[in-house]
Amino acid sequence: MILDVSINGISLYGLGWIRENIDFPTPQSQTNTIVVPGRNSPIRYTESLGSVSYQPRSFTITLSMQGKREAFNQKVSEVVNRFAGRLCEVICSDSADVYAVGTLEASPTYDPKSHKGQLVLSCTDGDAYLYHTKETIVAVSVSGTVTLTNDYMPVVPVITTTAETAFSWKVGEDTFQKSVSAGIWEFPEMELQEGKNTLTVTGTGTTTFRYREGRL
Repeated sequence: MILDVSINGISLYGLGWIRENIDFPTPQSQTNTIVVPGRNSPIRYTESLGSVSYQPRSFTITLSMQGKREAFNQKVSEVVNRFAGRLCEVICSDSADVYAVGTLEASPTYDPKSHKGQLVLSCTDGDAYLYHTKETIVAVSVSGTVTLTNDYMPVVPVITTTAETAFSWKVGEDTFQKSVSAGIWEFPEMELQEGKNTLTVTGTGTTTFRYREGRL
Protein backbone atom coordinates (compact mmCIF):
# COMPACT_ATOMS: atom_id res chain seq x y z
CA MET A 1 0.00 0.00 0.00
CA ILE A 2 1.29 3.44 -0.91
CA LEU A 3 1.36 5.69 2.14
CA ASP A 4 -0.47 8.87 1.31
CA VAL A 5 -1.96 11.97 2.90
CA SER A 6 -5.07 13.70 1.61
CA ILE A 7 -5.95 17.29 2.49
CA ASN A 8 -9.51 18.45 1.91
CA GLY A 9 -9.98 15.39 -0.29
CA ILE A 10 -6.87 16.02 -2.45
CA SER A 11 -4.20 13.29 -2.54
CA LEU A 12 -0.66 14.62 -2.06
CA TYR A 13 0.71 11.50 -3.75
CA GLY A 14 -1.43 12.44 -6.72
CA LEU A 15 0.31 15.83 -6.72
CA GLY A 16 3.70 14.11 -6.97
CA TRP A 17 4.75 13.99 -3.30
CA ILE A 18 6.14 11.03 -1.36
CA ARG A 19 5.16 10.81 2.29
CA GLU A 20 8.35 10.41 4.32
CA ASN A 21 7.07 10.81 7.84
CA ILE A 22 4.08 11.89 9.91
CA ASP A 23 3.99 12.81 13.58
CA PHE A 24 0.62 12.99 15.34
CA PRO A 25 1.44 13.07 19.09
CA THR A 26 -1.37 12.74 21.61
CA PRO A 27 -2.57 16.16 22.81
CA GLN A 28 -1.90 17.00 26.43
CA SER A 29 -4.72 17.56 28.89
CA GLN A 30 -5.53 21.03 30.19
CA THR A 31 -4.35 20.94 33.78
CA ASN A 32 -4.46 23.39 36.64
CA THR A 33 -3.27 22.62 40.14
CA ILE A 34 -2.95 24.69 43.29
CA VAL A 35 -0.44 23.80 45.99
CA VAL A 36 -1.81 24.66 49.42
CA PRO A 37 0.67 24.96 52.30
CA GLY A 38 0.07 22.22 54.83
CA ARG A 39 -1.53 19.83 52.33
CA ASN A 40 0.32 16.75 51.12
CA SER A 41 -1.44 16.75 47.75
CA PRO A 42 -2.35 19.63 45.43
CA ILE A 43 -5.87 20.68 44.49
CA ARG A 44 -6.42 19.44 40.94
CA TYR A 45 -8.86 21.07 38.52
CA THR A 46 -8.28 18.83 35.49
CA GLU A 47 -11.78 17.34 35.80
CA SER A 48 -13.45 20.25 37.61
CA LEU A 49 -16.16 20.50 34.92
CA GLY A 50 -16.85 16.76 34.98
CA SER A 51 -14.61 15.75 32.08
CA VAL A 52 -11.07 16.26 30.80
CA SER A 53 -10.36 19.00 28.24
CA TYR A 54 -7.28 18.92 26.02
CA GLN A 55 -4.73 21.29 24.56
CA PRO A 56 -4.76 21.89 20.77
CA ARG A 57 -3.24 19.05 18.77
CA SER A 58 0.09 19.67 17.01
CA PHE A 59 1.25 17.52 14.11
CA THR A 60 3.73 17.52 11.22
CA ILE A 61 3.74 15.88 7.80
CA THR A 62 7.07 15.51 5.95
CA LEU A 63 6.91 15.14 2.16
CA SER A 64 9.65 14.83 -0.45
CA MET A 65 10.22 14.70 -4.20
CA GLN A 66 13.18 14.10 -6.51
CA GLY A 67 13.79 16.41 -9.45
CA LYS A 68 14.93 19.79 -10.63
CA ARG A 69 14.37 22.93 -8.58
CA GLU A 70 11.87 24.29 -11.11
CA ALA A 71 9.69 21.19 -10.70
CA PHE A 72 10.05 21.39 -6.91
CA ASN A 73 9.03 25.05 -6.84
CA GLN A 74 5.99 24.26 -8.97
CA LYS A 75 4.85 21.45 -6.68
CA VAL A 76 5.41 23.58 -3.58
CA SER A 77 3.36 26.36 -5.15
CA GLU A 78 0.46 23.96 -5.77
CA VAL A 79 0.38 22.90 -2.12
CA VAL A 80 1.04 26.31 -0.54
CA ASN A 81 -1.57 28.17 -2.58
CA ARG A 82 -4.20 25.56 -1.77
CA PHE A 83 -3.56 24.86 1.90
CA ALA A 84 -1.10 27.23 3.66
CA GLY A 85 -2.78 29.26 6.38
CA ARG A 86 -6.11 27.52 5.82
CA LEU A 87 -8.19 25.33 8.10
CA CYS A 88 -7.94 21.86 6.57
CA GLU A 89 -9.13 18.29 7.02
CA VAL A 90 -6.20 15.86 6.95
CA ILE A 91 -6.51 12.09 6.40
CA CYS A 92 -3.61 9.62 6.48
CA SER A 93 -4.06 6.54 4.30
CA ASP A 94 -3.06 4.14 7.09
CA SER A 95 -5.78 5.51 9.40
CA ALA A 96 -8.37 6.49 6.83
CA ASP A 97 -11.34 6.13 9.20
CA VAL A 98 -10.50 9.40 11.03
CA TYR A 99 -9.38 12.89 10.06
CA ALA A 100 -7.65 15.78 11.83
CA VAL A 101 -8.69 19.43 11.60
CA GLY A 102 -6.23 22.29 11.87
CA THR A 103 -4.49 25.24 10.18
CA LEU A 104 -1.53 24.20 8.03
CA GLU A 105 1.76 26.04 7.52
CA ALA A 106 4.41 25.03 4.95
CA SER A 107 8.23 24.95 5.17
CA PRO A 108 10.01 23.93 1.91
CA THR A 109 13.73 23.13 1.53
CA TYR A 110 15.73 22.00 -1.51
CA ASP A 111 19.17 20.36 -1.76
CA PRO A 112 20.74 21.16 -5.16
CA LYS A 113 23.42 18.47 -4.74
CA SER A 114 21.02 15.56 -4.34
CA HIS A 115 18.20 17.24 -6.31
CA LYS A 116 15.88 16.37 -3.46
CA GLY A 117 13.18 18.69 -2.22
CA GLN A 118 11.36 18.44 1.08
CA LEU A 119 8.15 20.06 2.27
CA VAL A 120 7.08 20.03 5.91
CA LEU A 121 3.44 20.79 6.67
CA SER A 122 2.85 21.63 10.30
CA CYS A 123 -0.09 22.47 12.53
CA THR A 124 -0.12 23.89 16.06
CA ASP A 125 -3.82 24.68 16.52
CA GLY A 126 -5.48 21.39 15.58
CA ASP A 127 -8.65 20.13 17.22
CA ALA A 128 -7.71 17.78 20.05
CA TYR A 129 -9.91 14.95 18.79
CA LEU A 130 -9.65 13.02 15.53
CA TYR A 131 -13.09 12.81 13.90
CA HIS A 132 -14.68 9.81 12.22
CA THR A 133 -14.85 10.29 8.46
CA LYS A 134 -18.36 8.79 8.42
CA GLU A 135 -21.14 10.45 10.37
CA THR A 136 -23.14 8.09 12.60
CA ILE A 137 -26.83 7.97 11.68
CA VAL A 138 -29.45 6.03 13.65
CA ALA A 139 -33.09 6.14 12.50
CA VAL A 140 -36.09 4.58 14.29
CA SER A 141 -39.74 4.53 13.25
CA VAL A 142 -41.28 2.78 16.26
CA SER A 143 -41.49 3.67 19.94
CA GLY A 144 -39.11 1.96 22.32
CA THR A 145 -35.56 1.98 23.63
CA VAL A 146 -32.80 3.30 21.37
CA THR A 147 -29.10 2.60 21.89
CA LEU A 148 -26.61 5.15 20.55
CA THR A 149 -23.04 3.85 20.52
CA ASN A 150 -20.32 6.49 20.76
CA ASP A 151 -16.52 6.63 20.63
CA TYR A 152 -14.51 8.46 23.31
CA MET A 153 -15.35 12.08 22.38
CA PRO A 154 -18.50 13.43 24.09
CA VAL A 155 -20.98 14.64 21.46
CA VAL A 156 -24.54 15.98 21.31
CA PRO A 157 -26.61 14.38 18.52
CA VAL A 158 -28.74 16.35 16.08
CA ILE A 159 -32.26 14.91 16.17
CA THR A 160 -34.79 15.10 13.35
CA THR A 161 -38.42 14.21 14.10
CA THR A 162 -41.28 13.91 11.60
CA ALA A 163 -44.08 14.01 14.20
CA GLU A 164 -44.64 14.80 17.87
CA THR A 165 -42.09 12.79 19.84
CA ALA A 166 -41.20 12.34 23.50
CA PHE A 167 -37.73 11.49 24.79
CA SER A 168 -36.61 10.19 28.16
CA TRP A 169 -33.05 9.43 29.28
CA LYS A 170 -30.77 9.41 32.30
CA VAL A 171 -27.38 10.98 32.95
CA GLY A 172 -25.98 9.54 36.14
CA GLU A 173 -28.76 9.84 38.71
CA ASP A 174 -30.60 12.60 36.81
CA THR A 175 -33.58 11.86 34.55
CA PHE A 176 -34.45 14.11 31.59
CA GLN A 177 -37.64 14.29 29.54
CA LYS A 178 -38.37 16.29 26.39
CA SER A 179 -41.46 16.50 24.18
CA VAL A 180 -41.11 18.12 20.76
CA SER A 181 -43.03 18.59 17.52
CA ALA A 182 -41.72 17.79 14.05
CA GLY A 183 -38.41 19.54 13.40
CA ILE A 184 -34.66 19.50 14.04
CA TRP A 185 -33.48 19.56 17.65
CA GLU A 186 -30.40 19.52 19.87
CA PHE A 187 -30.53 18.96 23.62
CA PRO A 188 -27.27 19.87 25.43
CA GLU A 189 -28.29 17.52 28.26
CA MET A 190 -28.23 14.60 25.80
CA GLU A 191 -24.44 14.50 25.57
CA LEU A 192 -23.36 11.02 24.51
CA GLN A 193 -20.53 9.45 26.47
CA GLU A 194 -18.16 6.66 25.46
CA GLY A 195 -19.91 3.33 24.95
CA LYS A 196 -23.63 2.59 24.75
CA ASN A 197 -26.10 5.37 25.55
CA THR A 198 -29.76 4.36 25.91
CA LEU A 199 -32.91 6.49 25.79
CA THR A 200 -36.62 5.98 25.28
CA VAL A 201 -38.42 7.38 22.22
CA THR A 202 -42.21 7.62 22.05
CA GLY A 203 -43.96 8.83 18.90
CA THR A 204 -45.65 7.92 15.64
CA GLY A 205 -43.12 9.36 13.19
CA THR A 206 -39.51 8.67 12.25
CA THR A 207 -36.76 9.89 14.57
CA THR A 208 -33.22 10.24 13.22
CA PHE A 209 -30.09 10.80 15.32
CA ARG A 210 -26.98 12.18 13.59
CA TYR A 211 -23.61 12.72 15.25
CA ARG A 212 -19.92 12.57 14.43
CA GLU A 213 -17.80 10.45 16.73
CA GLY A 214 -14.20 11.18 17.65
CA ARG A 215 -11.21 9.94 19.61
CA LEU A 216 -7.77 11.15 20.65
